[in-house]
Amino acid sequence: MRVADQFGHNLAYCRRRAKLSQEELAVRASLHRTAVGQLERGERVARVDTVIKLAGSLGIPPEELLDGMGWDAGGTRLGRFTEGEH
Repeated sequence: MRVADQFGHNLAYCRRRAKLSQEELAVRASLHRTAVGQLERGERVARVDTVIKLAGSLGIPPEELLDGMGWDAGGTRLGRFTEGEH
């Protein structure tokens, strides 16, 4: 799964768990509602300040939004994103 897709899945899960609409979360995080939708669909990659805003608005630590993502440094070969434990 791509990083943007995994982040979107995590964001949608956490938002629904908090019983918030995309619009409610967007207002709390000072984002546009369409931005939340794009993030949830994996169409955008969140900047670090956006991750902090979303996590704070959901009342969760930022790492919950990054669950299942990792990076394999690759040593002498190219690095790549990895899927972590969910």
